[in-house]
Amino acid sequence: MDRIGERLSVLPQPMRDPVLFAIPFFLLLLIIEWTAARKLERLTDESDRPASGAYLTRDSWNSISMGLVSIATMGAWKFLALLGYAALYTYVAPWHLSPRQWYTWVIAIVGVDILFYAYHRIAHRVRLIWATHQAHHSSRYFNFATALRQKWNNSGEIIIWIPLPLLGVPPWMVFTGFSISLIYQFWVHTEHIDKLPRAYEFVFNTPSHHRVHHGMDPEYLDKNYGGIFILWDRLFGTFAPELFRPHYGLTKPVNTFNIWKLQTREYVAIAHDVRAATRWRDRLGYVFGPPGWTPTVAPQSTTVANA
Repeated sequence: MDRIGERLSVLPQPMRDPVLFAIPFFLLLLIIEWTAARKLERLTDESDRPASGAYLTRDSWNSISMGLVSIATMGAWKFLALLGYAALYTYVAPWHLSPRQWYTWVIAIVGVDILFYAYHRIAHRVRLIWATHQAHHSSRYFNFATALRQKWNNSGEIIIWIPLPLLGVPPWMVFTGFSISLIYQFWVHTEHIDKLPRAYEFVFNTPSHHRVHHGMDPEYLDKNYGGIFILWDRLFGTFAPELFRPHYGLTKPVNTFNIWKLQTREYVAIAHDVRAATRWRDRLGYVFGPPGWTPTVAPQSTTVANA
């Protein structure tokens, strides 16, 4: 691992992120899946929903466009985080873990993953954080393009990783751990891979598990938050097996292909609900309650429901 770090150190800083190196492979897999599914485009099944494995060109370009913008926004968030992490690591952490030790990598990758689980679960249960994440769930299609439909506001993840530099994990290893998680999560966005061997399905996140997570069906809502490992969901009671093909998307369908609206629509809905509320506890509920929350007596909410 140390040799890899030395090799990467000769590259300009913007090129050191493993996600950038993975982009050609993302595109290759996307093209392969897209080509295999080209005959399914615009087809629907008996319930008037996208057929299994289908692509819609405009929807896919939406996802790709969001992903390209997210590369820039994520870089900006990482730069801000680096300043804070470096200060915590240098002046607050009681010890510094060596990247030459294998257990430091285990702590970094597993630590990033369990904290991602915590953040992901919060993002589905706190409306303000859901506003940053809901665009990823807005497509009715589930394919490799959907994996690129990333958020532009990574502030929640940046905050949730703070324990790692405090534990002495070098900041660059925190970012590397996140990149590994992000790369892993790309391949689970597909309907072309069925269930894998039971031992693998028990430990790791898989396409079957993640299809459940993207489902808007009542049985699937708020389930399977894991990034690399599905063990966290099994341990903390948020696991659900795939029993039938999910209906994908938000419980209130999105009727736009405008990527700016897809990223900001829930912030606008929150502001509308807060302005319409007459009590402070209702205003706080609209901001910090779960998506879809309404007071017992309140004006009609414009919330984008959870999925």
